Amino acid sequence: MTIKQVSVFLENKKGRLFKALHILKNEDIDIRALSIADTSEFGILRMIVSDPIKAQEELQKEKFAVSLADVLAIEVDDQPGGLEKALDILNNKDQNVEYIYAFVEKRTQKALVVLNTQDNETSRQLLIDEGFSICPPEEIYNI
Repeated sequence: MTIKQVSVFLENKKGRLFKALHILKNEDIDIRALSIADTSEFGILRMIVSDPIKAQEELQKEKFAVSLADVLAIEVDDQPGGLEKALDILNNKDQNVEYIYAFVEKRTQKALVVLNTQDNETSRQLLIDEGFSICPPEEIYNI
């Protein structure tokens, strides 16, 4: 089970990030987690939001380049080495992690992590087989 991530292409110039976030605020879309990867020319804003479809539509209305991607949200032990255990499982089965970022808020005593791999479905099953919890969309969007 995957969740939808909103990815927004941002020109690296003053006000672009603010404008994107302002649109979400005006549409009452809550950001659950985010990450920005940037270069000198542009950035990619990746977000888990309360309503990814609406976020995509509203940002596109304002001429932002937006896409949706399926990613995994997993629970890891909130202690040193908790994330390493999950990554070790994927590494040993040749599943490349393309990017990763964490949630600011926790649902339980475990930490929530968003990750995208070369094959999310295979990675999901590998993690489940090893006892990791995969968070369903309805829980993540409503944190």
